[in-house]
Amino acid sequence: MNITRENKDALNAVVKIDIEKTDYAEKVEKILTDYRKSANIPGFRKGQVPMGLVKKQYGKAVLVDEVNKLLQESLGKYLNDEKLDVLGNPLPKAQDNIDWDADAFSFEFEIGLSPEFDIKLKGRKAITQYTIVADNKMVDDQIKNIQKQYGQLISKTEVTEGDEVTGVFFNDEAGIESTTTITLDKLKGKANLKKFIGAKVGDIITVKTKGLFKDTHDLMTYLKVDHDAAHGLDVQLTFTINEVNERGLADLDQELFDKLFGKDVVKTVTELKEKIKADAEKQFVQQSDQKLLNDVTEYLVDHTKFDLPAEFLQKWLQTVGEEPMDEAQAKEEYEKSEKSMRYQLIESKLIVDNNLQVNFEELKAYAAEMIKGQMAQFGQLNPSDKEVEDIVARVLSNQDEVKRMSEQLTSQKLLTFYKENAKLKSKELNYDAFVKEVYGK
Repeated sequence: MNITRENKDALNAVVKIDIEKTDYAEKVEKILTDYRKSANIPGFRKGQVPMGLVKKQYGKAVLVDEVNKLLQESLGKYLNDEKLDVLGNPLPKAQDNIDWDADAFSFEFEIGLSPEFDIKLKGRKAITQYTIVADNKMVDDQIKNIQKQYGQLISKTEVTEGDEVTGVFFNDEAGIESTTTITLDKLKGKANLKKFIGAKVGDIITVKTKGLFKDTHDLMTYLKVDHDAAHGLDVQLTFTINEVNERGLADLDQELFDKLFGKDVVKTVTELKEKIKADAEKQFVQQSDQKLLNDVTEYLVDHTKFDLPAEFLQKWLQTVGEEPMDEAQAKEEYEKSEKSMRYQLIESKLIVDNNLQVNFEELKAYAAEMIKGQMAQFGQLNPSDKEVEDIVARVLSNQDEVKRMSEQLTSQKLLTFYKENAKLKSKELNYDAFVKEVYGK
């Protein structure tokens, strides 16, 4: 066997594999001999079928199968031995007429090569690293919501602002008949609010679905319609008021504190505010970290310049899906996935160059901490080491879980690396300001 490579350019090459009869003959002969021992052919006793007949009936199929196996094994070994970093999979060049009666064969494979490039994390412009704080208004609003949630319902006959109103939304033609409870702060606009304020139990109010709620998705909740219907819904409804309740505020006392956080964890309103602030800001870290990860990813893709073997990758995309693609479909798919391909190459290089790979011991420790956290949520605060180890073993036996946790741990390592090495600028703001600046809402 002889394997050679011709580099077409820095990103494309053709590997040629020449196979001689000595490379496959012995294996083919052995398989045919085994066939002869077990073949059941009418007119011949088992094991007494002439080898010529076995070769005539099975020889070409066995030859083709063994040559294909030999091709795959030798090509894989060659790529590994030559340390070639290929993209996608090698693509066999079309051969219309292979003479399987010949003794020697030649096959060619197109390969796409991974580009060489440098990564610079520190550019001219710094990337913003947000710190989201829970301001006094957010904390006070959260306390008010807690008081309402744990407060007593006070029955009323007339609606005033801030009440909970239970009734039935109805439209016969649209097939809507939904019993629900709404709070008036969900309504959009003064005109809708005015229809409810002052109404009494038994009254029937007429409203339109368009512009009824601040969030259109609330139509799904209160009218029991699906997502698509909610977005296109523009009909008139009646709302029959069955109940009106005022939500009295719960006292900020030790009984409430213990319900929320456990006995004596919080003892004063000041401690309550500190606890709410700390818990909120802990959750905000996840959002700010995800934003930083997204922004650094965007920066790296935009500022790390290299070419890809686009023509080869589009050919490859035509072969890898469950359904084959034509050239136009493959080109469209490539254009959609090119950015993702680029980041995968950048991320892989960062991981290898900076030794950020996840090893098994790190994965075990990560799984153990995750399991302890989940057990704590269900009141198991001090599980034994053996309990945790047994659960970790079960989790790590699931390959999907291993893949998921490995990806999470890799993201954590990359995030830490970015925080230490990228050019960042800090910005502190409250949650509403963060949402408005980042999402424009």
